[in-house]
Amino acid sequence: MNKVKSIKRARGFTIIELLIVMAILGMLAVMVAPNLFNQADGARRDAALSQISSLTSALDAYRLDVGQYPDELEGLIENDSGRSTWNGPYLRGDVPVDPWGNAYVYESSGRDFSLISYGADGAPGGEGNDADIGD
Repeated sequence: MNKVKSIKRARGFTIIELLIVMAILGMLAVMVAPNLFNQADGARRDAALSQISSLTSALDAYRLDVGQYPDELEGLIENDSGRSTWNGPYLRGDVPVDPWGNAYVYESSGRDFSLISYGADGAPGGEGNDADIGD
C-alpha cells in the first residue's frame, strides 16, 4: 500500500509549481536580455571603430604613395589616380560597410579626409547607438 501512495505522489509537478518556475524564468529573461542587447550594440560600435582605424591606415598608405588621399574609398582597391606610384590594393577584399550594413561616409579634399559611420540609424547625428562614429 505504501508503494502505491508513493507512486501517486511522485508522478509529476502541480500546475502551481509549473507557474512558479515559469514566473522565475520570465523574471530572469527580463533582467538578462537588456544586458545581452547592450553588449551586442557595444560590439558593433567597437567593430566600426576597428574598421575605421584599418581604413585610416590604408588611406595614409595611399597618401604616402600617391601624394594625396583618394577621391573615393574605392581608390584603395583600384588605381583611380592614374599615377604610377600607386602601390595597391591597400585593402584585402572590397571596401567594408559598417556593422549596420551602411556605407561609410568618406569625404576628401586630397590633403585631409573625414571618415564616419552614422551608427545604427544610418542618419547624421543621434545619441547612443544612433550616434556618429569616426574622425
